[in-house]
Amino acid sequence: MYDWLYNLTGSEILAMFVVSLLPLFVFILPFALFAVLMERKVSAHMQDRLGPMRTGWHGWIQTIADILKLIQKEDIVAKDNDKLLFNLAPIIVFTGSYAAFAAIPFTSIFIGTEVDLGIFYIIAVTGIVVAGILMAGWASNNKYALYGSIRAASQMISYELAMGMAIVALIMYNNSLNLNDIVEHQKNFNWNIIYQPIGFLIFMTTALAECNRAPFDLPECESELIGGYHTEYSSMKLGFYLFAEYINMFVSSAVISTLYFGGYDVPFADKLGLTGNALTLVGTAFLFSKILFFIFFFMWIRWTLPRFRYDQLMNLGWKILVPLAILNMLITGFIITYL
Repeated sequence: MYDWLYNLTGSEILAMFVVSLLPLFVFILPFALFAVLMERKVSAHMQDRLGPMRTGWHGWIQTIADILKLIQKEDIVAKDNDKLLFNLAPIIVFTGSYAAFAAIPFTSIFIGTEVDLGIFYIIAVTGIVVAGILMAGWASNNKYALYGSIRAASQMISYELAMGMAIVALIMYNNSLNLNDIVEHQKNFNWNIIYQPIGFLIFMTTALAECNRAPFDLPECESELIGGYHTEYSSMKLGFYLFAEYINMFVSSAVISTLYFGGYDVPFADKLGLTGNALTLVGTAFLFSKILFFIFFFMWIRWTLPRFRYDQLMNLGWKILVPLAILNMLITGFIITYL
């Protein structure tokens, strides 16, 4: 099937690589700018204020101005930093988030790679982010950055365990790791949220922690750590970390929509007369509406709940979410076996 790949030259492989990645990167940058503006407006209206208004109509150019300013900032690398790891860390964090897009099915045909282990791949590849964060804290030669990276790594590893167990229960029910198969299993409002409500609550909570979003923003809490693991970063290296946060939020929202809310499936499409390209377009719009809702929900949580203390965060992860995820797996297994 893939014999033609062996006949390609190095330049052709490089061209394929660039062409395949460029459209997604072109999407990510405008999305990140839109998400920053959206967060500013959401937080402003929740606090009874307007947010940015001066730059462009209702301040819509403000984030473009911010990114241009960030690009022009001086890229400072301290003398005692481990320069190789310091420069490599933001690339690894961004790549771990970016690579997750390959397995997200936006429609039944518009998917980067049809991976039978799709959800396993997403969990594995986003786990690279932990290595990048630890690398950033260590290479910065700054105790606050190191504290932030250790807190981030311990938080993400702790909550990944509960997230993985919640997904195992979902896999048991759907009998597949393939995201397209999971979507097909939820046709016509037969959504997994109905059968896995506990799993959804666990996954949603752990997704907030994985994205370092409030009330789980311990790695970056400015009142204690002056910015956390990216304290020493400036210019577009800092921009990579900021992009990665919003990309993670998009990926988490897409995975939640796919696993628990039917993904791109358009309920009763046959009765509506939707087929071919029309069905594909409507399905994509349907999925993106769910993704935008969960992104709004992430922002809503951030500007509503106060930050946990670190001991509270760990107690929630290990003493509540992990046992609850194990119980959910046992209940799911019992229902599948005996009912």
